[in-house]
Amino acid sequence: MKREAIERLQTTVAYVVLGFLLLLVLFPFYWMTITSFKTEDQMRSLVSMFWPAPFVVENYTQLLTKTDFAIWYRNSAAVAISSTLVATAIGTIGAYALARLRFLGRAFLSSATLITYLVPPSILFIPLYAQIRTMGLADSLAGLIAAYPSFTVPFVTWLLMGYFGSIPEELEEAAMIDGATRFGAFRRIILPLAAPGVLAAGLFAFTQAWNEFLYALVFISDVKQRTLPVGLSTFITGDVYGWGYLMAGAVLTTLPVIVVYTYLQRYMVEGLTAGSVKG
Repeated sequence: MKREAIERLQTTVAYVVLGFLLLLVLFPFYWMTITSFKTEDQMRSLVSMFWPAPFVVENYTQLLTKTDFAIWYRNSAAVAISSTLVATAIGTIGAYALARLRFLGRAFLSSATLITYLVPPSILFIPLYAQIRTMGLADSLAGLIAAYPSFTVPFVTWLLMGYFGSIPEELEEAAMIDGATRFGAFRRIILPLAAPGVLAAGLFAFTQAWNEFLYALVFISDVKQRTLPVGLSTFITGDVYGWGYLMAGAVLTTLPVIVVYTYLQRYMVEGLTAGSVKG
């Protein structure tokens, strides 16, 4: 009985701690959402602090009709999706080569991939901007699509190296004995098995591109070419914050990522954990 009581106490404590952590994580999203449905007077009042009274959608209607939010949304979607596709394609092939092929400098390239990912973007944006301008891509979405793989490709490559390493090489060898080429075995055998890992890497690359601020701020000066993070920052003028627009924009910006992660969570977990076990 004493042991059962201790186990129940441990379970209760664990649930209390998890509940507190869950509250800590979700409260900012809750506060952001309810604030987006408040008027300016409600935001300054303590009467309806934790729930809008009345419940208004004025912030959303004005955000969509009186600002360039819809254009920024389209720009962010185009840049994030395009750069994610590029990064996932390049990173998948690079990870497979580093995990499977044996060549001189393989270990160095593997380490260099991780080191490249760890380099802060704030160090690279000046020389990167010079290259983008030289290619004639400055102040364009194409420039961002070309720049974002500089930090998403190393991440995708490093993440997928462990995943490809967990897939038995005998599968490829059997396919090549049957007449398949190396690329054919990769495309028909390895890539379908690695689909969860590729999906997980692609989702994280999409999130990084969707939320990126520094490159989008430096490389883009045209208001119509801005992405969401930079566009939302324009609602802050000096020490004056347009909380209604900011919160409504933040909710609409967060929704696509939440929906995608919720729907594909099972594949993400499988993709992140399966590559950690060999065999």
